[in-house]
Amino acid sequence: MVKAVVGANWGDEGKGKITDMLAREADIVIRFQGGANAGHTIVNHFGKFALHTLPSGVFYGHVTNVIGNGVALNIPLFFAELKSLTDRNVPAPRIMISDRAQIVMPYHMQLDAYEEERLAGKSFGSTRSGIAPFYSDKFAKIGFQVSELFDEKLLREKTERVCELKNVLLAHLYHKELLDPKKLLDTLHEYRDMVAPYVGDVSAFLDTAIREGKHILLEGQLGTMKDPDHGIYPMVTSSSTLAAYGAIGAGIPPYEIQKIYAVTKAYSSAVGAGAFVSEIFGDEAEELRRRGGDGGEYGATTGRPRRMGWYDCVASHYGCRLQGATDVVLTVLDVLGYLEEIPVCVGYEIDGAVTTQFPVTCRLEKAKPVLQTLPGWKCDIRGIRSYEELPQNCRSYIEFIEEKIGYPITMVSNGPGREDIIYRKSALQK
Repeated sequence: MVKAVVGANWGDEGKGKITDMLAREADIVIRFQGGANAGHTIVNHFGKFALHTLPSGVFYGHVTNVIGNGVALNIPLFFAELKSLTDRNVPAPRIMISDRAQIVMPYHMQLDAYEEERLAGKSFGSTRSGIAPFYSDKFAKIGFQVSELFDEKLLREKTERVCELKNVLLAHLYHKELLDPKKLLDTLHEYRDMVAPYVGDVSAFLDTAIREGKHILLEGQLGTMKDPDHGIYPMVTSSSTLAAYGAIGAGIPPYEIQKIYAVTKAYSSAVGAGAFVSEIFGDEAEELRRRGGDGGEYGATTGRPRRMGWYDCVASHYGCRLQGATDVVLTVLDVLGYLEEIPVCVGYEIDGAVTTQFPVTCRLEKAKPVLQTLPGWKCDIRGIRSYEELPQNCRSYIEFIEEKIGYPITMVSNGPGREDIIYRKSALQK
């Protein structure tokens, strides 16, 4: 069986914990898109970890952790991350890297930084991880595929050709130091030696695994609002964040994905620029940020303070619909225990009319939140394992959100650890 864990919102929903938890029953965990530009925070008996490229199954010895063909693979960062685990006494995980994955090159990060610098105040809030230049090159057909590292003639010719092209940009647009083809080729040889023990035909491996009835978990990065087609364009990432892309980014048939867990926070948070209708500011935002997550709401990769907001039913309904959610996971519910009342965004007012349908960006930027206030529960709910034991106002909050988004909330996370999870039977389940 193939399951997917994806974000319903802006990313940072707590997918790492859910993937880590579900990986206990999995044989294979696959990262299928994105790169080291966002992270998943995991808390377990080894400690607290922020994973950026490694799949969240790396803490289980029985799991094969796969880097799919859809991933932007930064090889030095990948291996530094792997070492950071073993340095903290995590047993070396099983790793497989797709021979069709493409490589984040050193110049991708340089070009990312140079472009943000050039755009200045009109920048897209990039993490400067090289993701946009990487995917641009992939679709311009000048990216380096992992398999190409092992064809010396092709590698030499392509290195010369790509440097010639990039040096035009570096010289005439950015006025920066030019690339040296020989140095770049030496770097690619180093990359080849690093990945050689791990490279394989992932789609063939997964085909066999599916036929053998293995349990496969697809791990998405970011969330629906960051999808380049269906997100808040252009304040988006450069690879599809939807579960549907899991089939492409891993190399399996789409009909094999049978369960889709869409993860959503009990409030809203976002990193980077772009419209954020339910956003709050000042002391109210700082208090929620300080209490949020495990140690506060700061990006796992960037360390940037996250923008904070109330739960957005409009965005979450849209996010779950685009993901094709079979199950919704509501995370960090315990954080809201300090509030007397909890506002929830139930609609958008745009040009004097109220809508519950998520609009395109130019209309979204005009939207004002329509808020409904619910009573808080004013107590600590960590440690509760049964849905019935939650305070009535807490259950009412969950059921209100479920009704508004129209998708079944089957898991509620009330703490950072693996064991901090409540399973429930939703009235919306078919």
